[in-house]
Amino acid sequence: MTTPLPALPAIEARDLRVTRGEKAIVRGVTVAAQKGEVLGVLGPSGAGKSTLFRAMVGEIPAASGEVRLFGEDVSGAPLWARARQGVAYLPQTPSVLWDLSVRDNLRAYHRVVHGGPWLSSLFRRGPLPGEDEAIKELSERVALDDRMDLRAGELSGGERRRLELARALTRPPKVLVCDEPFAGVDPQQASRLGDMLRALADQHGVAVLLADHHVAEALRVCTRAILLLDGQVAIEAEPGAFEEHPLVVGRYLGNWGRTFPPPLP
Repeated sequence: MTTPLPALPAIEARDLRVTRGEKAIVRGVTVAAQKGEVLGVLGPSGAGKSTLFRAMVGEIPAASGEVRLFGEDVSGAPLWARARQGVAYLPQTPSVLWDLSVRDNLRAYHRVVHGGPWLSSLFRRGPLPGEDEAIKELSERVALDDRMDLRAGELSGGERRRLELARALTRPPKVLVCDEPFAGVDPQQASRLGDMLRALADQHGVAVLLADHHVAEALRVCTRAILLLDGQVAIEAEPGAFEEHPLVVGRYLGNWGRTFPPPLP
């Protein structure tokens, strides 16, 4: 009997190095996320998490190393090209259209992705074929169907983050990279958003990469976590072992790390 080959990672960084001037921010990081898992990339401020994510999605160039999608080297591809191959990115900074309603935000996202030449599609009179149904499905998926006529600027932090998640889901992703998805979000909303991210992995096979300073919520939904220190991977472990690791306790969390709730089954 032939032994099946192991599945290729959905997204992988190999010996990735990113510099700013003469300073190395990411120093030879190798990390991979499989289809259907939530990988936590955790560490203190300044560890290089955001820089690593920006290089993996193609927003900034790496000085050396590779980024691969399902085994294909995309190191030279820009962000838009990686997006077309299934990489969605939820950046740390707010990115909603503040003065537009939730409905019009979703309409704009849908037209940019599905409407052909994006500028002409944005100003098209009347909906694109299937647009209203797609917007309704997106709003229900992120639980904003009762906020459709509210301006994005009037949303709570958790609602705004869910609207940004809807943008990332406009083209069904294979990989979702989330930088601080729980920032500015109350615990109840963070839990709701965490459940959505975990469902994307469990039910749709999306590989989710997650960095956040809300470590308890991040570890609750992660299947595996790495600790990034000084731009390098220090450890990799399952959530329970991660929070108990001496390096995590000593260099990152202290005794606070022992108060985490158990991860999802």
